[in-house]
Amino acid sequence: MSGSQHHHRNGHDHAHHQHDHHGHSHAPADFGRAFAIGIALNGGFVLVEGVFGFLANSTALLADAGHNLSDVLGLAVAWIAAILAKRPPTSRLTYGLRSSSILAALANAVLLLIACGAIILEAAQRLIAPEPVATGTIMVVALVGIAINGFTALLFAGGRDRDLNIRGAYLHMAADAAVSAGVVMSGFLIAQTGWLWLDPVTSFGIVAVIVAGTWRLLRESTAMSLAAVPHRIDPVAVRAFLVGLPGVASIHDLHIWPMSTTETALTAHLVMPAGHPGDSFLAQTCGELAHRFGIGHPTLQIELSRDVRCALEPDHIV
Repeated sequence: MSGSQHHHRNGHDHAHHQHDHHGHSHAPADFGRAFAIGIALNGGFVLVEGVFGFLANSTALLADAGHNLSDVLGLAVAWIAAILAKRPPTSRLTYGLRSSSILAALANAVLLLIACGAIILEAAQRLIAPEPVATGTIMVVALVGIAINGFTALLFAGGRDRDLNIRGAYLHMAADAAVSAGVVMSGFLIAQTGWLWLDPVTSFGIVAVIVAGTWRLLRESTAMSLAAVPHRIDPVAVRAFLVGLPGVASIHDLHIWPMSTTETALTAHLVMPAGHPGDSFLAQTCGELAHRFGIGHPTLQIELSRDVRCALEPDHIV
């Protein structure tokens, strides 16, 4: 936690800062091995799937290879962001590069939706002009894809609820496994019935599932990039907690925003006419913000006088 107070006395401003790292979570750094394994396995599979898709005359396999390639690139972006987030701050980048994890989550969502567009285009073309395919090859290669993507998804499953970036990687791999399962199913049914239209119809269904799963990731990463309050934090509850502190008459200029996909900052002005509460009050308040709400970087400004109106007091002023 970190907190700061600004105490007005005799016309001078006195500032005090307290720093601690309680409440921080650096989930991406713990998944470096998962990113490396996922990129290696899926990168190799993209090459294999592309070659066999060409040999089997299967545009479904080629489209799936393109989808997998976008996910490999997405994993690479997420991994780079996780590494950049560990870089120390500078005089200009005062938060370091932690927010790169938010950009990576947004990029992952966009890449996945672009891949869905490619699948829709390919499926529409196959629906208009179906072609015979080597169903046996399709099923074998797609089964391998299920195994690789499913295993990779499990590598990220443990962190998907704590970090938006990790959830993006998990969704990518789970979506790939679903696509491969659809390819296997369509290949089997085509082999049994000869209905070539099953392949594009199955693709449309898979795209619908992927878009439904990606929409939340896109919405949350977009909101985070706009410095919105993280979805897991109730800003009304935070305000009520601060207003209810002993000696606090009112609060204003309350802001809560994500520094990264795992870390949250807060600033607030507390009006305390009875006098400055002291460092122990600040330390306890910052600890409670970290414990109750997961806000690890609060900055609290203390204002003693009601007579001197703060320029940032109206809530609509930022």
